[in-house]
Amino acid sequence: MKTGRCLCGAVRFEYSGPENWMGHCHCESCRRNTASPFTSFLGVPNGNWRWSGEAPATYHSSELVTRSFCPKCGTPMAYQTEHRPDEIHFYAASLDDQSGYRPTRHFHADEMVDWVELADQLPRK
Repeated sequence: MKTGRCLCGAVRFEYSGPENWMGHCHCESCRRNTASPFTSFLGVPNGNWRWSGEAPATYHSSELVTRSFCPKCGTPMAYQTEHRPDEIHFYAASLDDQSGYRPTRHFHADEMVDWVELADQLPRK
């Protein structure tokens, strides 16, 4: 079982089984949501995960996207989109044990900020 939590520990999640994918997102929406130059996600199939602490608060950041966050400390916890209705995307930095996180690609590389240089050789879409 893999687990994760927010900064204050109120909102927690757990999941089992393999992740669908792992990667870094550079889109403006994710950058603004996290106040960072990019964020890292992992996709987990629905049915393999659950909230194990308090339920997160949610908001619709666009017509097809719902973002979950801790209502106490504000930590972003998950992203869900109608484009991928069979999975949830957890923020990799919220994992309790991040040692198994291995990103395989960059998403929205055309929106990367120009003041960060990444030296990895991962595919950029």
